[in-house]
Amino acid sequence: MSDVANFNRQTIEEFRAHHGKVGGPFEGAPLLLLHTLGARTGRQRVNPMMYLADGDRYLVFASKAGADTHPDWYWNLRANPSARIEVGDIDLDVEATELDEPERTEKFRIQAERYPGFAEYQRRTDRTIPVMALTPIAQTP
Repeated sequence: MSDVANFNRQTIEEFRAHHGKVGGPFEGAPLLLLHTLGARTGRQRVNPMMYLADGDRYLVFASKAGADTHPDWYWNLRANPSARIEVGDIDLDVEATELDEPERTEKFRIQAERYPGFAEYQRRTDRTIPVMALTPIAQTP
């Protein structure tokens, strides 16, 4: 198992065991678990990530720690925007949409002010880091 996969697995286990709270680099940060279908494989994938609450939406940032490529989960959402998130002890079905300019820049600025690591991620790469809005889908009784 890769270092990233092992870190994600441990974070997911801690998230679920402690009702959405984790320590380490995510301690005190708003965290969710994003469930996507693999764009190529169709297999279920789960990724822990920080989010920015925005009304009823959850904004997530495809930073990949400043790598020059988008993370796999971004491509998974582009291929299949219907997804699920875990926030604390709540599971929500969501629909993903990519933010356009100028909203993308404004929301990224807010996240980078709250968590300066995001500004550093943008400095590390020439690509524009996408921002995805995860909007809960109304559930019918």
